[in-house]
Amino acid sequence: GVHCFSKGFSAPVLNSKNSLSGKALIATRDKCVKGFTSTCSATLPLLPLAHPLVRGGAKAEAQIFWWLAGSSAWVFSMVVLGGVTRLTRSGLSMTDWKFQGGLPPMNPEEWQAEFDKYKQSPEYRTVNLGMSVEEFKSIYWLEYAHRMWGRALGLMFFFPAAYFTARGFVTPRLAVRLGALFTMGGAQGLVGWWMVKSGLEQPKEYQEARVSPYRLAAHLTSAFIIYTGLLWTTLSVAYPHSAAALADTTQETIKGMARSRRLMLKLCGLVGLTATSGAFVAGLDAGRAYNTYPLMGGQIVPPEYWDPEQFPSILSNTFENTAAVQFHHRVLAVTTLASVVAVWHVLRKTSLPPRTSTLLNGMLTMTCAQVALGITTLLTYVPVSLGAAHQAGALTLMTFAVATLHSVRNVGKTTLTRNGAQFSAKKSATVMATEFTPALK
Repeated sequence: GVHCFSKGFSAPVLNSKNSLSGKALIATRDKCVKGFTSTCSATLPLLPLAHPLVRGGAKAEAQIFWWLAGSSAWVFSMVVLGGVTRLTRSGLSMTDWKFQGGLPPMNPEEWQAEFDKYKQSPEYRTVNLGMSVEEFKSIYWLEYAHRMWGRALGLMFFFPAAYFTARGFVTPRLAVRLGALFTMGGAQGLVGWWMVKSGLEQPKEYQEARVSPYRLAAHLTSAFIIYTGLLWTTLSVAYPHSAAALADTTQETIKGMARSRRLMLKLCGLVGLTATSGAFVAGLDAGRAYNTYPLMGGQIVPPEYWDPEQFPSILSNTFENTAAVQFHHRVLAVTTLASVVAVWHVLRKTSLPPRTSTLLNGMLTMTCAQVALGITTLLTYVPVSLGAAHQAGALTLMTFAVATLHSVRNVGKTTLTRNGAQFSAKKSATVMATEFTPALK
């Protein structure tokens, strides 16, 4: 039959018992493309597009959406709590790791035993020499909370996923995504311990004990990837079909979406790269050096930017030199700001879905706020509150960027319901919105 894509519906209009003349067929096409007039909608039965990720109707879709949204928020809180743990130098307070976790010290004897283990660590000898048991408790509780919060997230994710799968709500496509996200979440705990373990090794002479900046960057980057995957899946449940698949989306809007998609892919990559460079700033405590802006050591490029004696290779100088790491983060931050402003300026007069325009405005606002917050954090010598807010701001900016990209995604594979049977149609956005192909059975 003829398939009219309008507001998420498919309408078969021809079969072996029903035929239309050529003129009537063209008239029906025009009415469908305009969005189903009353005559067309009265004549043609509308069958909804099947949800590509969720079975079970609107109730199941709502339940899975809120579960995934809650999981995304939980991962967001994990990243922020991890930032606080790092800023308070609490991450090395627990010197061992158990997959299943365990109870914290419950009495003075257990606290003393745990503290004695910490006193054998390089951080105690190079940073916290003379710390009391009570002071140790404050950093221990933060690291313990961070680890247990992650384990609780794993349970909160696994059991609802098993329940929804058993009820038949989860399609194979969604099952693959959920399995991948759960596996990455489990691996993230191992990456975290791998990072902490590097801080328990004896540092070089005259250096403080700290975790490897490479491992910290890997830990934070993988957290961003997990969050991005969860966010994209959540949005795909909430908005299962691209706006480009609907007949009431104009050709001009489809072209604007294609242009936006190309720009947003690059912009998402730039935001991710800037966040990764921030992980190296955190790993080296580089934010506590060169606490002026815009100059560093009285110059745009700091004198210590290239130090071949201490950092003989380009790789080590790029990722281990405090001056170079902070300078690169500044350059990337300004580049991100300029790019967001440019993209917003280019697209603000482009025909786009309303949701995309709203997200673009939010992304611009968040980028300006994040740059201002970063400068303030630097000038105030990285207080814990501002440092944690800056890390949360990076994830919020990534949220806007990913959501904007999702809103202009391509049609891809759309599952249609026709006469009680499901079939797939894969077409470009332009064809889906403009092509009208009658097919007689």
